[in-house]
Formats: sequence, structure tokens, C-alpha cells
Amino acid sequence: MKPLRAFHKTHPAPGEPGRGGASESLPASGGSRPHALPNELRAYHEALATRGLARYGPGPRVHCHMGLVDRLPTPGTPATELRERLRASQEALLAELARAMGPFPDGGDVMDVGSGLGGSALYWAQEHRASVTAMVNVPEHVEQVRRFAHEAGVGHRVQARMTSAEESRGRARFDAIIAVENACDLPRADWLRVASSRLKPGGLLAIADCFWVRPGAVHPSGDAWRTHLGRVNEFLAAAQQAGLELEVHDDVSARTVGFWTLTSELLVHEHMAHAPANARNLRAALNAVRMESQRDHLWLQQGLMDGGLEYALLVLRREP
Repeated sequence: MKPLRAFHKTHPAPGEPGRGGASESLPASGGSRPHALPNELRAYHEALATRGLARYGPGPRVHCHMGLVDRLPTPGTPATELRERLRASQEALLAELARAMGPFPDGGDVMDVGSGLGGSALYWAQEHRASVTAMVNVPEHVEQVRRFAHEAGVGHRVQARMTSAEESRGRARFDAIIAVENACDLPRADWLRVASSRLKPGGLLAIADCFWVRPGAVHPSGDAWRTHLGRVNEFLAAAQQAGLELEVHDDVSARTVGFWTLTSELLVHEHMAHAPANARNLRAALNAVRMESQRDHLWLQQGLMDGGLEYALLVLRREP
């Protein structure tokens, strides 16, 4: 069995580190901008899971986050291979996060924050024999995660629970709390304080997320994730106030750029597969992908390439 490790860098939400909020739920951190409302979060996570299942399904390990790509395939790669490469890149991100965390107790207790369809929760349970509490933001996902865990043979190690203020104040303590692209939606200071209180002494908080480096790098959007991206230094300042000490901060931005290149190529295949027969030409597909990329992908890929954004892996330890 591999010792459980975790990732390197993550990005928090913008705003003052001490900003408070009305909720102490555990799946995200916010900033000076108003944090996302429950209905906004639910709609965002529902849409994210629907896209993830359609693109990377059928499961059981379905991920709804970026990945690390070190080598691109040749042009014209079939859609099936692109999907496999994208899934592999997402698991490479989790493996890098695990490496950053370092040696981890065999069978440790882990909270997976914003677990989506449970892909990362199943990863920790299968690859590292962890006992995982998978926190989800959509009620219907609780049963979906349970089904996937049973299908993967780790139903006894994965418990899916709905995120709530009551749950965040629970008595259970964890060896690690892991949040992959789920640390941006709630007030940062409160979230980190609650996360620290749920860790065992010496426990780890591991984050993989995107942060802005230049103020203009974040494309205007109503998206609950990108709207609340923030600076790493603000996140780390709030973490220190919550009794969490930084152990690892790795910038893996360059390795995430290829994920969006693969995604754009897959979009061409998807457009051509669903377009009417008389519209199935490469020019139309490229134009459609260009429109979607400008809306959802290009700003992020460009920001990661030119240093306006940083994709970070962060590992912090609660004081013993």
C-alpha cells in the first residue's frame, strides 16, 4: 500500500483574511467579494458534475477538476484517447498532491471537501486505504457517491455526507482535510478556522486550487468558482491565524496548461458528433469551440501561461 501523500499548491479567494460570514460550512473559502449563496453553489456543482459525468464517466472515479499534462498527443487524436488522457491527468494531480503531503498514516481518516461525484474520495480510499468522509454540495450526489463507492469496492471506507453548518461543527477529527478546487466559495478566515478545528493535532490541510496573481487576470463571470479566486498570500495569512503552518507550496501552473489544450481538442470532437449532418465540418466545429473557449477556457489557460494566474498545491499542518 502506498503511504497517503498530497498535493502542493492551491489558491484562495480574494479579500481580507479576516472577513467573516454567516456560515461555517466546510467546503470552500471566500474573500472580500460576497461569498456564493447556497443556491448558486448548488447550481454550480450540479452543472459541474453533469459535465464531468458526461465527459469522464461512467465512473466510478469521476473527477470534476483540472489535471496535470506533461506531454501532448499528436493532432487528430481520437476522442476516446483524449478522454483517457484527461482522466489520467486528473489522477496525476491527485498523485502529485499526495506526494506533497508526504508519509501519511495507513488507513488514516480523511475529509474530502466538495467531493462532487466522489472521484477524489474514491482515489484516497482505493490508492491509500484511507477512511474518507466525502462532503458534497448537492443532495442527489450523496447517493451517487455511495453507489460509486460500492461499485469500486470501498463502500465500507467512504461515507458521503451533505455539507452543512451542523456537519462542520461535528466532533470527528481527521488526519487530513483535502480540498481540490473547493476552497473559494466561503469566507476564507472562517473556513480555515473551522478546518483547523476538525484536524487532529499535527493533521494536514491539503489544497489544490487556482489563485490570481494580477488583479485583471480573472475573467468577468458569474461562475461561483472563478468569481471568488483570490491571492495565495492572503490565504496563507488567514491560515496562519487559524493555527496552520505552511509546509509545501508548489506552483504547477505550467503543467495545467495542457489540460485545457486537450479539453479544447475534445470539444471539437463533441461538437462534430452532435452537430446536424449538414453542419459537421471542421470550420464550424473550430468556430464553436473558439466561442466556448473564449467564454470558459481561454482566459484561464492564458492566465496560467502568462503568470496572471497560479495553480498551486498547498500543504499546511495544524500545530501539534
